[in-house]
Amino acid sequence: MFDLGQLERAHQIVGRAMSPTPVHAWPLLAERLGADVVVKHENHTPIGAFKVRGGLVYVDRLKRERPGIAGLISATRGNHGQSLAFAARRHGLPVTIYVPRGNSVEKNRAMRAFGADLVEHGDDFQEAREEAVRRAGIAGLHMVPSFHPDLVLGVATYALELFGTAPDLDILYVPIGQGSGICGCILARDLLGLRTEIVGVQSTEAPSYALSFAAGHVVTTETCNTLADGMATRIPDSDALAIIREGASRIVQVTDDEVGAAIRAYWTDTHNLAEGAGAAALAAASQEKKKLQGRRVGLILSGGNIDFELFRRWIMPEAAAVDRIAV
Repeated sequence: MFDLGQLERAHQIVGRAMSPTPVHAWPLLAERLGADVVVKHENHTPIGAFKVRGGLVYVDRLKRERPGIAGLISATRGNHGQSLAFAARRHGLPVTIYVPRGNSVEKNRAMRAFGADLVEHGDDFQEAREEAVRRAGIAGLHMVPSFHPDLVLGVATYALELFGTAPDLDILYVPIGQGSGICGCILARDLLGLRTEIVGVQSTEAPSYALSFAAGHVVTTETCNTLADGMATRIPDSDALAIIREGASRIVQVTDDEVGAAIRAYWTDTHNLAEGAGAAALAAASQEKKKLQGRRVGLILSGGNIDFELFRRWIMPEAAAVDRIAV
């Protein structure tokens, strides 16, 4: 999909907009897992999530190759839309973002704050995406997909940073939404000639990639009702699946309760805020704790964009349960 020179040039593009994100070893997480643990903090980007990197690289190439483009349109549950809005603003491009009804209120506010024209449509991401495609044809806007080589190239820059700091990782856990993050990690690892095992993470309530990985072909699901909206995917991308099946060892499924426990662990052990997908890697590592003893483990904290009420529900489940009963 790209070579090391292209990856390094993409890192330069990203670097014009943001600094490298931290890679920290947290002693309390090490105690929790019984392993040497490092966290790649993609919750510390200008949009609070890793996807900003893909948007910067995608829009940079698009603007160079099509300087007269009228504007962008896409669909998202939040972080992809923030990424495009952030990148488009730097190039003076208008952007329209479709989200499903009931989407994260705070992610919607952030997308508007970055300059996006936000439209709510459909009951889930897939319905919002289909309407965005239809609208792109009518309005003459450029439809930005959720998975594309330039998006993967951009987000792979976080893996370049991580492996530059910690080239000796035995295993790396990466959450899967549409697949750009884990594909970027796989491709960067291979370009650098490293032997790190890469494990994908999905929700038990949105297991389309896990089912597809096991079946050897795309398997869709009727619903994706996880609270971890960054992993709420019903229809896998076939190109992403091919890379994942070739380069990942397996996909671990985690429950919403396990994700909630990981959010609390990040808060107590590191005082970092993680959204559902951002905590998924820690949830999977906790599930596989017995396999990790004495190993060097990497966790991708992919984002921290979580609505306050959902954070409260996960961080204080007993209090939230009392509130629901009272209502």
